[in-house]
Amino acid sequence: MPPHPVPLGFVFRSRAKEEKAPADKAQVTDSKQTRDPQAPKGRPTPKRSEAQTQRRNVAQTPTTRKEAAKRQRDERRVQMEKQRQALANGDERYLPARDKGPVRKFARDFVDSRFCVAEFFLPMAVVILVLSMVRVGSLQNIALLLWLVVIVMIVVDSIGIAIRLKKQLAARFPDVPKKGAVAYALMRTLQMRRLRLPKPQVKRGERP
Repeated sequence: MPPHPVPLGFVFRSRAKEEKAPADKAQVTDSKQTRDPQAPKGRPTPKRSEAQTQRRNVAQTPTTRKEAAKRQRDERRVQMEKQRQALANGDERYLPARDKGPVRKFARDFVDSRFCVAEFFLPMAVVILVLSMVRVGSLQNIALLLWLVVIVMIVVDSIGIAIRLKKQLAARFPDVPKKGAVAYALMRTLQMRRLRLPKPQVKRGERP
């Protein structure tokens, strides 16, 4: 007689149970196993200061366009106030870009340490204008002559300042870009000393 065939259900059922048993045990084991408090969590624990900073940044993040615009206006106002104070005390950190750097600072000090003819242009122009308005021929001729004298004096003095400043800059800052520094200084000479910004940081006659 032929041998009794092995039931197929027995074969598949046993394999399924054998495969399922380790998985069930693993699940039970994993669910009941407690994590060691000292074990790493996969990421570093942030410091208290860092956590407070993150919470503060999240709390301060604007949620609407109106709040964002208000914050930008406040930041701009604070920046303008810092810039205004820097123009008064010469703080390099908050000066406008055109006034920053050691070259521009030296150019300012070079101009502020001496008398410049151009800085008296406005008061002299007022006097000449008044003389020219008087309906007296001699006074009008004097006013015209004064205009020519003032212009020639400003041109000559400005040329001398430009030449001396170029030499000083070349000697003190040989490897630093100096583009625009001379023009920057000459524009400063056209302003009266008390009206110059940034405020003068040296006295007249003091070497920069």
